[in-house]
Amino acid sequence: MASFLITDVRIFDGENSIDHGSVLVQDGRIAQVSSTQIDHRGTTISKPGHTLLPGLIDVHIHADGGNPVALPQSLRFGVTTVCDMHNEDFNIARLRKQIEGGDCADLKTTSFAATIDMGWPMPIVLMHHDTPEVRAEMATWPRLTTPESGRQYVRDRVAEGVDYIKLMHESGKLLGQTFNKPSLELQTAIIDEAHQHGLKAVAHATCLSDTLEILQCGADGLTHCALDALVTDDVIAAYKRNNAHCNPTLAAMGSLTTEGAALQAKLAHDPRAQALMDDEARGRMCACMAVGKDTGKIQHAYDSVKSLKAAGVPILVGSDAASPAVGTAWGLSMHHELALFVNECGFSPAEALNAATALPAARFGFMDRGRIREGMRADLLLVEGNPVEDVDRTLDIRAVWKEGRLCSVYEGKV
Repeated sequence: MASFLITDVRIFDGENSIDHGSVLVQDGRIAQVSSTQIDHRGTTISKPGHTLLPGLIDVHIHADGGNPVALPQSLRFGVTTVCDMHNEDFNIARLRKQIEGGDCADLKTTSFAATIDMGWPMPIVLMHHDTPEVRAEMATWPRLTTPESGRQYVRDRVAEGVDYIKLMHESGKLLGQTFNKPSLELQTAIIDEAHQHGLKAVAHATCLSDTLEILQCGADGLTHCALDALVTDDVIAAYKRNNAHCNPTLAAMGSLTTEGAALQAKLAHDPRAQALMDDEARGRMCACMAVGKDTGKIQHAYDSVKSLKAAGVPILVGSDAASPAVGTAWGLSMHHELALFVNECGFSPAEALNAATALPAARFGFMDRGRIREGMRADLLLVEGNPVEDVDRTLDIRAVWKEGRLCSVYEGKV
């Protein structure tokens, strides 16, 4: 594998900045990082006025149906690792095969989430996509009942080599519905078994009461921020007690309430995104899920994230991008999310970038990525300008490397 030097750039290493530095890549790894010139006689890329970042980590997507667009489109937008939060095992196998061909983001997965019969997301899927093909896929999902079935579910996922466990704890309150919800005994057993195998257990919940319940069961993180009410002191205390994180998926939640529509459309038509996604993806980005428009407010999520951040709760960037989740787009929604962290939730650009790189890597134990440090994977994002001062510059993408391999969209442009 070729070696190359990137020099005369600003470096944001996932935590700190170097105003003028160099990074040497060898055999897909970062061999050297320096604030001075590195001696290298091979390929050298000099980029004054540019910033080199770790590849972004999207801690929440769904490559539904093994969608072949998800991983390449994510990579084109600088997302070098995605965390799929519920997918069929055969679709995960299909995605892993696709990765072998190159030009794809790396994939972390829970495989099947811990689902119950007609619990989330079965009812909502059938409301919008009730086809024989969808029902055939859903027939493969777990239908957990007892605590022991939950423990066996975790053992089955461990045998598959999953990276974390995903629970569903959704009453339907935000949607004005009533869904089957797992018992607290079942959820506690799943979380306990996950911990026994050294895995984090993260959970879906969209209303405040469900959030508190699943935190009281021991969850390590939430994959959304509640929209029906502001976070309360007891919820903050539960986060702190568990050392749990929050992945608020603000862009997706804005689509649920329809309040995010204007920004969705603006980003979908941003000239910098046009060559990186097709018209179908652009159209989905401009639509809204709208199922929480009468029961939730996105300001509740914004203000709750501010409160959680102030309390020291780790906040992670993740999009919940999926083809049925209109208002999102793989890759692009990460830049949307970064903008919301800064413009609505009181993050500095550096804090938001940390929440999309080094922090999620540390939280999930992905210790070979998320930072620009010697020995790490050469998962790198080169942008023009300084996103540490202006987070909007993350979309001024000039190159993306995964394990030192340049994404083909940027060949001849670096």
